[in-house]
Amino acid sequence: MITAHDYRSRRRVNVHFIAAELKKYGPTSFFSCQYSLLSQLKSDPRKSLNSLANKVGLRDGIHCFLWKTFIHPFNTRKNIFSPIEKFLFKRYVNNPNPVLVEWIEQADVVIFESGIAPIFFDLVKRLNPQAKTIYLASDDLATINVASYVKEIFTEVAPKMDAICLTSRFMADEMPSLDNCYVVPHGFDFSVEEHADPSPYGPGLTAVSVGSMLFDPDFFVVASRLFPEVTFHIIGCGMAAHPDFGKNVVVHDEMPHLLTLPYIKHATVGIAPYRSENVPRYLSDTSMKLMQYDFFGLPAVCPDGIVGDFVSRFGYQPGDADSIFRALRSALVTPRLPPHKEHLSWSAVVERLLAPDKFSDTRLVS
Repeated sequence: MITAHDYRSRRRVNVHFIAAELKKYGPTSFFSCQYSLLSQLKSDPRKSLNSLANKVGLRDGIHCFLWKTFIHPFNTRKNIFSPIEKFLFKRYVNNPNPVLVEWIEQADVVIFESGIAPIFFDLVKRLNPQAKTIYLASDDLATINVASYVKEIFTEVAPKMDAICLTSRFMADEMPSLDNCYVVPHGFDFSVEEHADPSPYGPGLTAVSVGSMLFDPDFFVVASRLFPEVTFHIIGCGMAAHPDFGKNVVVHDEMPHLLTLPYIKHATVGIAPYRSENVPRYLSDTSMKLMQYDFFGLPAVCPDGIVGDFVSRFGYQPGDADSIFRALRSALVTPRLPPHKEHLSWSAVVERLLAPDKFSDTRLVS
């Protein structure tokens, strides 16, 4: 698996659960790329693993490698710098780490997670043309703001891959090819219930937010003033407390996944504070925080665009205090409800990821 995540990081996302299932099929390697000295200047969740960089490690039976370079290619964001962007990406892919080369040569299957991983497709086909190639669309490339160079390469190589697995059918419009597209949604770890007690809270109303994707601190600036009786817990948002937060906002550092579960289960309300008015629709299917809120029966507050058909979700317009007030007020008085959706187990997800054409429920329906 080629990804910008590291299997050993505290943050748990879909690729971690997928890797844990893949090792049941055979030796599994987790190659983490796009990490450098530049990453130290950002809220990269892999910073805590810096001492492990450029060394093969083993975690829970999975081989791990965090490739650290002096500088990694990135989105320069301005057309005037496009030649620099292109140079950095070409140099990166033309000088692959020897561990990546070795793992590609040994692989039966190579999974490219959305991000820069597809730039290594031609390298895979050259080193190991028999390997099955699978693209895992955890996120849309525009949403995670990848460089134009990566988008161009993906457009070129996507039709050549054995399968493009979308975590939501709402991603289909952004795919350069639909002939090899399948829908393989996020799975769910049903063992979370075993790790979600006791409550970390005292008496009173509590709201919780977990994670950093598209995190909008302004939501809590507004909400903490409108609802002084609610204690807001923000876990792993990737930034320090905003100076305009109310005194009823508690900011926690990123913590291991299992430790977040009691905060979720025992909260009054779950919050998914995505910052853009144009939040991608696919997050209604793929937001793992919203999936966990639903599993534990929490009423959830999220932007209007990702409410979907969930009766337990209450939408607001980012930046609109009135709509934030209405959504949070409704959520606070709504009782817990049974889960709205039945989710696949991660083992069922991996079965579909490896052979999506064998399952009727992976087909794209237009």
